[in-house]
Amino acid sequence: MQAEKLQPAAPRAYHELERLIVTLELAPGSVATEGGLIDLLGFGRTPVREAIQRLAWEGLVEIRPRAGLAITPLHPGDWLRVIDARRGIEIVLARSAARFVTRDAASQFHAAALAMQKAVIAGDVLGFLQADKALDEALALAADNDFAARLAAPLQPHSRRFWFRFQRDTELATSAEHHVALIRSILEQDEDAAAHEAERLMSMLRTHAETAATR
Repeated sequence: MQAEKLQPAAPRAYHELERLIVTLELAPGSVATEGGLIDLLGFGRTPVREAIQRLAWEGLVEIRPRAGLAITPLHPGDWLRVIDARRGIEIVLARSAARFVTRDAASQFHAAALAMQKAVIAGDVLGFLQADKALDEALALAADNDFAARLAAPLQPHSRRFWFRFQRDTELATSAEHHVALIRSILEQDEDAAAHEAERLMSMLRTHAETAATR
C-alpha cells in the first residue's frame, strides 16, 4: 500500500478507476461524467482525465463529447474474442519472462503468487483480481518485449472483468493454481514449461468463456 501511495497521481487514478470498472461497481453500459469521477476518486482533474484517456484506449470507456462517458457494455460472447486475442501474446510473454526474468521481477512474481494463495484461503475475489493485475505487470516487466506487453495490456482488464462477472466460487482455487504454476515455471526459467502453463491458463479461461456465452 505504501508503494502505491508513492506512485504519481495519474497511475493511481487509473488503477482505482480500472478496479471500479472491472468489479462492476461502475456498471457495464452506465453513463458517468468526468466531474462525477473526480468526486468519486478524490483525485484532481488532470490525473482523472489521463486515467479516462487510457481506459478509453483500452476499450473500457467510451468518451462521448458533451454527453459524458459510457462504461463499455459486457457481452458474454466477447469474452471468447478476448481470450482468443490474448492466447498467443500471453505465451510469448511467458516464454520471454522465463528467459529474461530479473531479481526485481522475480520479487513481484513471488508477491503475486503469495497474494493469490492468501486470496484463496480467505475467499477474497477482489484480492485475487489485484494479485492477477500484479502478475500481468510482472510479466510485462520480466518479458523485455514492449511490443507484446502493449498488445496484452488492453486485453487483460477486459478478461478480468468478464471473469469477475461470470466466475463461480469454486473457480477461485483452480484459477490460482494455474496462475501459480505459471509463476513457478517462470521463476525456474523453464521457457517451455512457462509457454505450456500459459497455454493451460488460456485454455481454462476459454472454457469458462464458452460456458458464459451459452448461459
